[in-house]
Order: sequence, then structure tokens, then C-alpha cells
Amino acid sequence: MLWKKLGHIFKVNNDNEFLKTHAANPLPIQLDEKIFRVFYSGRDKNNRSSVGYVDLNLDTLKIVNYPKEPVFTYGNENSFYSHGVSIGNMYQDLDGKCFILFMGWQIRENQHWRGDIGRLMLINKEKLILNPTNPFLKLDNEDPISLSYPFVLFHNNEFKMWYGSTITWNAENGEMIHVIKYVTSYDGTTWKKHGIAIPYEIGKAQAFSRPCVVIDSNGFHMWYSFRKGDGTKYRIGYSHSLDGVNWIRKDELVGIDVSKNLEDWDSEMLCYPFVFDHNGKRYMLYNGNSFGKEGFGLAILEQD
Repeated sequence: MLWKKLGHIFKVNNDNEFLKTHAANPLPIQLDEKIFRVFYSGRDKNNRSSVGYVDLNLDTLKIVNYPKEPVFTYGNENSFYSHGVSIGNMYQDLDGKCFILFMGWQIRENQHWRGDIGRLMLINKEKLILNPTNPFLKLDNEDPISLSYPFVLFHNNEFKMWYGSTITWNAENGEMIHVIKYVTSYDGTTWKKHGIAIPYEIGKAQAFSRPCVVIDSNGFHMWYSFRKGDGTKYRIGYSHSLDGVNWIRKDELVGIDVSKNLEDWDSEMLCYPFVFDHNGKRYMLYNGNSFGKEGFGLAILEQD
């Protein structure tokens, strides 16, 4: 496949204390034929993340609405999202209610940071309410260390979720092992865990984040960020599956890479992709250097 970069679509310019920097984890939700509301995770001066949004005209590639206030902020010091909210994707439950799952960050004294998966109810494509107030997917024997970046689809009368799980903070090469796992549910409430979905490999692909899945006539396609463990910063990777269960990693075929111009906003890092289809075309929102500190870009698929 081959992606054509369409530019640095949104650059952060905000004095709001909650959204001073970053527009990470861009999540597009269609408002009408041209306009997409792109939710993102912005940061305060202490790197705690909250949720904001901008409206993007996909025809002109212009931002047509830039509210400066957050629509959801990190929680109090005792909450599971006390240090940040990193959003996944939007889906509907069996009653048609819209939800966005997120990774809630917390850092406790003398402990490593930890992630849990929470859920936000989306009302009128703008307002976000924590629902439930406790973690939606918790640590357990299968996932005892930390969780991250969920992505949910409803397919063949079943909810399918891919999410991140930490195996160790420090592998033999000093990099963490953080993998993408798979769970399913018939009601959207009770989930059955199936273990690791995307095969990892020390020194080649061992720290994954933010899966995004698209299903079409050619099967299941997943994009994600990953680190090799050799000091290289995040790149975008790709895997394919015929059934959504058994995946083959094909990172070399992803067709998008960092800019060769060292002064560009995405010259060091590509991360947090979100791929979506519109009017017969396939697009990718993504972040660049410093985990999206300068905003997000857009690419279009030119060749499968």
C-alpha cells in the first residue's frame, strides 16, 4: 500500500490550561457530508491529558471550528484517570448509545505509571460523560500490569475489542513489551479475553499502541504505532487477518514513514493512526514528533 500525506492539518494554538499542547489520538466522527469532528487528547503544563475537538472540512482540509475549552478533563488525584485521558474510538451499544473508550493514566508515588480502560458516553457528538465511573476493563490475571488504547467494532452480532497490555516494563533490550490483545462480548458488558492478537518480536516490534481496525472485502486490517526496541521512535505498522483472530504482521507494507526533511513536524516519529473510509476513499489521521505535541496530519491511500 502507499499513503500520500496531505499535510499538517491541525496545529495546536491554545492558551487553555488543559489543552496547552498536543492533539494526540485523533478520532474523527462524521457530522455531515464534508465535516468531521476530530476529538483529541491535549495536555496541560504537567503533561496531564484532557479531551478537546476541532471540526475538519475533509474537502478543503481546513479546520472550520476550533473550540478552546476541553469537553472532558482528567480526574482527581484518587481517580483511575488522574493523569490523563487517551481516547480510542467511538462505537454504539445494542441500544444505539454512543461511547468512546479511553486509556486512563495514573501515576502513584514511588510506582510506575499504570493504565486502565474507561468509557465515556458521547451525547450529540459533543458532550462526554464518564459511564461507568469505575474502570470499564480492569487489570486481572490475564492483564496484571497495565492496559491501554482500546478499539471496538460490532461485527457478526458480536463486539470485538483490541487493546494494549503490558507484559513487562523492561525487556532484555531495555524496552517495554506492550502487546495488542483481543476480547469479545455479545452484550457489550461482559467480555471474554482471548490473549495476544498481534505477534510481537523482541528487537523488531515489541511496544505497540493505539490499534485501529477496518473490515472490508479483503478481511481485517489493523494499523498501530510500534517501537522496535533499538532506540527508534514510534513508527506506524500494519497487520492483516482473514478472521480478526489470526493476524500476520506486515509492517514493511504500511506505505507511510517519517519525513526526510529533518525540520518537518513528523521527521522523527509517526504514531497513533486512525484509519477511516469516506466516499470511496481511505484516510489516515496520525500524529508526528513528540507524541502529537504539534497536532495531527492527514494522509490518503493511493495504492492498496
